[in-house]
Amino acid sequence: MNALLSVSDKTGILELAQALHAQGIKLLSTGGTAKLLFDAGLPVTEVADMTGFPEMLDGRVKTLHPKVHGGLLARRDLPEHMAAIAAHGIDTIDILVVNLYPFEATVAKAGCTLEDAIENIDIGGPAMVRSAAKNWKDVAVLTDASQYAQVLTELNNGGLTLKTKFALSVAAFNRISQYDGAISNYLSAINFEEGNNTPVLQAFPAQANSQFIKLQDLRYGENPHQQAAFYRDLHPAAGSLVTAVQLHGKELSFNNIADADAAWECVKSFDASKEAACVIVKHANPCGVAVGMDALEAYNKAFQTDPTSAFGGIIALNRTLDERAALQISKQFVEVLMAPDFTPEALEVFKTKVNVRILKISLPADGSQGRNVMDIKRVSSGLLMQTADNHELTLADLKVVTKVQPTAEQLQDLLFAWNVAKFVKSNAIVFCKGGMTMGVGAGQMSRLDSARIASIKAQHANLSLVGTVVASDAFFPFRDGLDVVVDAGASCVIQPGGSMRDQEVIDAADERGVAMVFSGVRHFRH
Repeated sequence: MNALLSVSDKTGILELAQALHAQGIKLLSTGGTAKLLFDAGLPVTEVADMTGFPEMLDGRVKTLHPKVHGGLLARRDLPEHMAAIAAHGIDTIDILVVNLYPFEATVAKAGCTLEDAIENIDIGGPAMVRSAAKNWKDVAVLTDASQYAQVLTELNNGGLTLKTKFALSVAAFNRISQYDGAISNYLSAINFEEGNNTPVLQAFPAQANSQFIKLQDLRYGENPHQQAAFYRDLHPAAGSLVTAVQLHGKELSFNNIADADAAWECVKSFDASKEAACVIVKHANPCGVAVGMDALEAYNKAFQTDPTSAFGGIIALNRTLDERAALQISKQFVEVLMAPDFTPEALEVFKTKVNVRILKISLPADGSQGRNVMDIKRVSSGLLMQTADNHELTLADLKVVTKVQPTAEQLQDLLFAWNVAKFVKSNAIVFCKGGMTMGVGAGQMSRLDSARIASIKAQHANLSLVGTVVASDAFFPFRDGLDVVVDAGASCVIQPGGSMRDQEVIDAADERGVAMVFSGVRHFRH
């Protein structure tokens, strides 16, 4: 048997080569890989010596040769194939180990030039991988160091199974697809400025190529008559829902996953090093959000906002769930419970509650929130792509536009309310006080209706809206929206501003004796 090893990433390659040699497999290699094996004392034949043709064009041409591709593509079960390669002195290549030039890593570096990118486009590697993967019954193709151990185990136990060879082939074609997609994305985003030859990288490529890896098949989609599966990005952000480890409970449903993502994205927007936060989501909207000294306090306040909607909801916390909080949460019906970690005692509380799905999602160690860079929305036969709404508001960004000035306590509640509103479907109206939501109005065609619904929910929860702050995700086009929230008890309002009738709304706030600040940013969420 012959094995050709030609890798950019040398991780584990020496150990693999030593194991292959120990099994009597002849080693072929190129360039730096060949030198590494030779320096380790392994007998290795340079591909240039095998082909009789030297590497050329600074290594651009080295494996593009019939003796390489003939050895990879010849079908062992076809006598005419075997006769053809024998006539031309071509040996079969039975194992191919190739990983590609680091194109993705190169273009991810700050200051990468177009020339750097082009020189890291592998030609010979993908060609060999395609040849080997096409002839998968006869050639095992390894494209990642994580595959080495399983292959060696099977070789030691009598040889590779067809199942393994096919899986390696599929993985190889997937890797080529990912590689070509990355190249296409990058080059499609290059524009040359008019009047000179300076390449400029655009935010959105002319062709978008995305790869997703299936995590699991789902029982059904949003409704039982729909089929569904759950996929993750090829390179998911740390701390995102797709990195979750399920510790307990039955399989997640399509709607569980969608709502869990909404809850998790909201809760991790609060700084866990400063305060515990709890978010309860129902049908993709937060129905209760609060911060507190610990998980128990945050949960109790969040639940108080809307106990009716919280029934069967999704709960997310940004701190470890302990036994005290677990005992309190266990009193309500919950579909999914998420936190960065759980104490053993907390997990014991839910041991008999098989319908509660418990997810552990580690927050990024660097304190970041692990957010997506881009958002994508499917439309009929197309996609809408946009940069993600990752804007964070600070006190310095706020512009007080009324005669009445917000107090220091109100300013903190304004920031809290604004953060929550960003995760509520538009039109969004959010009443808050003391680090908790007091009423949430979501997804109405009229902002007035959202305000009315938020106040009705507060009444049903026996919460007084007197002295609350209100966040509106978009500007008030008329004063009537402001009048509704002030009539309900609000004493301070945050909104983006930017309406043709801003002055009318400001005058109304002054007339009603309430404070109002402009954020200068809109947070539509459809």
